[in-house]
Amino acid sequence: MRQYRPILAVLMVVVLQVAPPGSALSPAPIDPNPQTFLGFDSNEYPGDKNLDALRKTFAYAGFWLNNPPGANGNTWSGKRETLQQAGFGFLVLFNGRLDAELKRAPDASALGRSDASQAAQAARREGFAAGTVIFLDLEEGGRMLPEQKAYIYAWVDGIAGAGYRAGVYCSGIPVPEGRGVVVTADDLRQNAGEREIVYWVANDACPPSPGCSFPRRAPAPSASGVSFAEVWQFAQSPRRRDVAQGCRNYHRDGNCYAPGSESTRLFVDLNAAASADPSGVRRAR
Repeated sequence: MRQYRPILAVLMVVVLQVAPPGSALSPAPIDPNPQTFLGFDSNEYPGDKNLDALRKTFAYAGFWLNNPPGANGNTWSGKRETLQQAGFGFLVLFNGRLDAELKRAPDASALGRSDASQAAQAARREGFAAGTVIFLDLEEGGRMLPEQKAYIYAWVDGIAGAGYRAGVYCSGIPVPEGRGVVVTADDLRQNAGEREIVYWVANDACPPSPGCSFPRRAPAPSASGVSFAEVWQFAQSPRRRDVAQGCRNYHRDGNCYAPGSESTRLFVDLNAAASADPSGVRRAR
């Protein structure tokens, strides 16, 4: 993932706004001693020879089931077992459709069901067990349009029907809407009905993001500003100038490089989660 492409003709400027207590934008109280884990994701597989160095910093890795945004192929294909043997948990990802594609489609819901079927088939082929969370990568932020919601919820239903758990990767950044703001994660959750969805939110603005940093204790996902987030992407490569211009510790070229990758220059996106395997099969309590 690289950045969100706005669905409006004019690029919306991110604003920071203090929300009243109890509102959708107010972060939940943060556990003073949370158990959190640092992970990375990248459109390109980092290479087998780099896994040991990456594992010294990261507990889990993003894993694409189809071509990442802007890519003509998927270099992660066939690498699940290699990553697992290296000790990594997973964030399993399926690249979703842009609104321009959905507008051209005769039936956005049918496309969502078809993509869900492809995602489930790819997950089985890669060896991910039933009950694994598969995240739908949504590259556009703001309030979702009707065709987008039709596609997303049909995809969620299709994933659940195939025996997996549905998640979405979406924006957690407040953007202007009329006299207020809208957060994509809130918009999707409020319109999801009884659907169970796991939320992985992106908010690389500083604050709340710590920027390109690798703390021993990763920040709590709720510190993203979305209280119900289970995963928080707090840094992206390259740094987004319109959002993260106030963030520090990025390389002078704008990327966030993984520790120990000085020779190979592996740039990554950084994530925090309450699990060392955020897509792992959930056991009944």
